[in-house]
Amino acid sequence: MKLHELWPAWGSKKDKRRVGRGHGSGRDKTAGRGTKGQNARTGGPVAPYFEGGQLPMVRRLPFRRGFTNIFKVQYATVNVYRLAEFEPNTVVTPDLLVESGIIRSADLPVKILGHGEIDRPLTVKAHRFTASAKEKILAAGGSVEEIG
Repeated sequence: MKLHELWPAWGSKKDKRRVGRGHGSGRDKTAGRGTKGQNARTGGPVAPYFEGGQLPMVRRLPFRRGFTNIFKVQYATVNVYRLAEFEPNTVVTPDLLVESGIIRSADLPVKILGHGEIDRPLTVKAHRFTASAKEKILAAGGSVEEIG
C-alpha cells in the first residue's frame, strides 16, 4: 500500500453543499434562503440588536449597562496578623502603618480585618474594625480606638 492509495472510508466524508449553482444541484432557485424578505437578500441578516431602524433596546436603556455608587467608601485594609510586626504597647495609627509599608498612603480610611492572630498588646487607631479583629486585639490585652 502506498500513500496515494489511502482514502477515508466511504461515506465518512461529505462534500460541501454548493448552493445557488443551478437546477442540477438540487438547491436551485432560492438556494435554501426561503422566499423574499431581508434575509433572502445579499447583505443577509442584520445584527441581533437591530430593530429595523427603531432605536435599539440597548441604547434606550443605558442604566441597565452598569451603575456606580457615588457614596461607596474605599478602605485600605489591614489584617490583624500584620499588626504583629509592631513592638508591644505601640500606638498603631494610619501614619505608622504607612511608615512601616503595610499600607501605601493615609489618604484612604483604614479598616482592620480579623484574619490571623495577634499575641501582643497594641493600641490600634483606625477608622473601622470588624467584630473579629476587635475581639482579637482586646483578647491580646490591647485596645481599640475608632477614628472619626
